[in-house]
Amino acid sequence: MSATGNPDEIRQQIQLTREELGQTVEALAEKTDVGAQARRKLEDTKATVTEKREEILGKVKDAAPDSAAAAAAQASHAAQRNPIPLVLALGLAAGFALGRMTA
Repeated sequence: MSATGNPDEIRQQIQLTREELGQTVEALAEKTDVGAQARRKLEDTKATVTEKREEILGKVKDAAPDSAAAAAAQASHAAQRNPIPLVLALGLAAGFALGRMTA
């Protein structure tokens, strides 16, 4: 900037300097805001996990035969119609697990 510039050039230069200073202050404030950085990282990680989960579920669905899906649906309907065998099986498994833990 020249000391002999006209007033309009000086005003423009001052305005440009203010804008640059404002951007610098914002950048420094962002770098020192650890909480905001952690939140951004958490959101990025959540998004990545969600994408991977959807990708894996899609692959599993593609790899699973239709008969397995049909068998699972049939077992689910049977358990809903008559839950007693399911409850007995779960109780037996829980008793076995508790017995193994205490032995």
